[in-house]
Amino acid sequence: MAMISVGDVLVDGAVLDAFFSCDLDACAGCCCVEGELGAPLTPAEAALLEHPPGQLLRMLPEKSARWIARHGSVEVYQGTLYTRTVDSRECVFAVERDRVTLCAIEIAFREGIAGYNKPLSCRLFPIRVRKKFGLAYLVYEEHAMCRAARRLGGELQMPLVDYLSTALEELYGREWVESLAAFRKPSSKS
Repeated sequence: MAMISVGDVLVDGAVLDAFFSCDLDACAGCCCVEGELGAPLTPAEAALLEHPPGQLLRMLPEKSARWIARHGSVEVYQGTLYTRTVDSRECVFAVERDRVTLCAIEIAFREGIAGYNKPLSCRLFPIRVRKKFGLAYLVYEEHAMCRAARRLGGELQMPLVDYLSTALEELYGREWVESLAAFRKPSSKS
């Protein structure tokens, strides 16, 4: 499928065609570890994460807490805000539990320690919001690390847009998500 327009948002056809469901047992949360940059942040998210609460900092590995104390938790690269990474590897907010890398921000949010969830870019992954023709442009980043998620999504017949509907709704609203769903192939799960 080619690119479509839903309201004032452009959507790459691959976003609608993909099936996806995270399989943490298979990938062990490597999206929090892979890559040189951390999670893209909005200015509001960066402001919240610039001074994380002490309870959140205490959840982090000592190496990450020291890194934040020395370098901060937010960085700017080519005009975009990101969470910092430790030695250009894992996100400073990454924690390991039962051999799976998770987000301390998300854990703190679920436990009522932080009043905000992990960055929206993390909750939208593997969809990324780019710019095209001055408009938001949603693209599906098909990473090798997500091979198991694509397999599981296919087995479950879980469309990527359904899997990420909560984050998409937070970004664009329920009506927009319903409009997007109308573009899916009839063979997709409703």
